[in-house]
Amino acid sequence: MQRTAYAVLHDWKNRTVLCFARRSTKGRALLLSSRDYSVVPPPRDSAEKEMLDRILRVDHAGEYGANRIYAGQMAVLGRSSTGALIQEMWDQEKKHLEKFNEILAESRVRPTALLPLWSIAGFLLGASTAMLGKEAAMACTVAVEESISEHYNSQIRTLMEKDSERYTKLLQVIKEFRDDEMEHHDIGLENDAESVPGYWLLKNTIQLGCKAAIYASERV
Repeated sequence: MQRTAYAVLHDWKNRTVLCFARRSTKGRALLLSSRDYSVVPPPRDSAEKEMLDRILRVDHAGEYGANRIYAGQMAVLGRSSTGALIQEMWDQEKKHLEKFNEILAESRVRPTALLPLWSIAGFLLGASTAMLGKEAAMACTVAVEESISEHYNSQIRTLMEKDSERYTKLLQVIKEFRDDEMEHHDIGLENDAESVPGYWLLKNTIQLGCKAAIYASERV
């Protein structure tokens, strides 16, 4: 017969930290420490930590890059009739980035070292497509948001296959943000994205760059 004792160690900023001591009749004790977490559970081993770090790092990078793209679009089209629509989508992306900044800090995950590059590349992509007109800017939005949505869907499948209950909170965040990205994708289509000359070439080129950025951000 085993007995489990629970002791409250301290309460820091309303986060209760517990120490679980499990004692067997043979006198062996296994101490496990845990804490209340907002989104990401404490990793159980190095393999899980590596997986979660990669997910959080690339998601943060994607939202950071999306913010820079919208910043570039606003720099060109901010005062046009399309400016309010772009600003509305950008405001959602700002909330996404703010949340991932919070999650990275809480989980002690460093962002990708490529953020300075994504800052420049994202702004230039947004500004250059906006200079071609509203339709090209919307085509850029469709391409980027489709890529991000597909990547989020891949992460959702991975986390659900591993342990959907353990990652419930993280899955909720990813699904919510995925839905926002798909909404932006649909807005782009509704605003004549496909009417820009060379739409498929432009879209595929941008998505190829997105795939390269995702691959690099997961690893660097």
